[in-house]
Amino acid sequence: DSPFWGLGGVGGRDGSGVKNILDLCLSCKGCKAECPSSVDVGKMKAEFMQSYYDQNGVPLRTKLIGNYSKMMRLASVAPWAYNFVFRNAPLRRLANKLVGFHPDRTMPLIDPFAPKEGNQSKKPSFGGKGAVFLFLDEFTKYNDGDIAHKLVLLLQRLDYEIIVLKHSESGRAYLSKGMVRDAQKIAIENVLKLKDLITDYTPLIGIEPSAILTFRDEYIDLVPPELKEDARQIAKNCFLFEEWFAREIDRKNIKKTQFTDQKRLIKLHGHCHQKALSSLTPSKKALSLPANYEVQLIPSGCCGMAGSFGYEVEHYDLSMQIGELVLFPTVRKQAADTIIAAAGTSCRHQIKDGTARIAQHPIEILYEALV
Repeated sequence: DSPFWGLGGVGGRDGSGVKNILDLCLSCKGCKAECPSSVDVGKMKAEFMQSYYDQNGVPLRTKLIGNYSKMMRLASVAPWAYNFVFRNAPLRRLANKLVGFHPDRTMPLIDPFAPKEGNQSKKPSFGGKGAVFLFLDEFTKYNDGDIAHKLVLLLQRLDYEIIVLKHSESGRAYLSKGMVRDAQKIAIENVLKLKDLITDYTPLIGIEPSAILTFRDEYIDLVPPELKEDARQIAKNCFLFEEWFAREIDRKNIKKTQFTDQKRLIKLHGHCHQKALSSLTPSKKALSLPANYEVQLIPSGCCGMAGSFGYEVEHYDLSMQIGELVLFPTVRKQAADTIIAAAGTSCRHQIKDGTARIAQHPIEILYEALV
């Protein structure tokens, strides 16, 4: 009954050897893009772990990470208390130790975005240049609310209608920890909710790459046969913000004259899933729109955070070593006025912990470049 490739029987109580091997897989999906056979080891890992949990139970830390959205919803009831704990180094170190995170790792703070969700029974007005639906992922909703707010303001200034849909979380946290059946329920819920809404005229755009790209990747495998065509249609019309923005530039709907002509240098780090399932070309195109913005790609692989991987006590040192390969040294060499860009929330957090520099989402950079 495996949702993916029928590998369910390889887990079992005697699967610890395979588990130990897969433990160092970052689920970056580089293999899917670079292997001639497009073997997705991250997907294999998720399926194996589900089988392993079926036989051995789900550890507490894994449950907490998988249920990230529920945990953040609970924390957002009293954000001041949560933020007080995780801004206070001694309290943070204690809290981290209690759940199996490395004491030196800082934690995302609560920065919620609570938009007025669109009425899904009402058709968009198609005012201005058209309407877009926003997939408000769980990471942005609870931890990066300011980015979502700036996206709304940016699109309104550019004369688009933006509608924040009612939908379930992305399921990325469950997938990252191998809780595939929980992710499957979410995939089905989201496809059923969105299948009659998302079209070429009303695309679905996302802020966090790992969340929005589940529609193109795992969802198509997770949903039952009767929903696969619906899932494929949604996948065709869902975009990273940068992909959609670059497309609108090509359609002459967004122009250089709407942005500053100030000279700036941007160093861009790409999210792993973005590089494997999309491309950094749209990001470079979008950020190069202001007349004197120069965008240079950082030749980095995975930042080392990889979702929860870099938080976990047994993986922290390796996580930081990965960052030190290319990303951290490159960022440290940049002048103070150089903009560091990274679409992934994990990437931005890793850059902050490893270099003390604040990286910005392309949305923030373009919003601040408006004239």
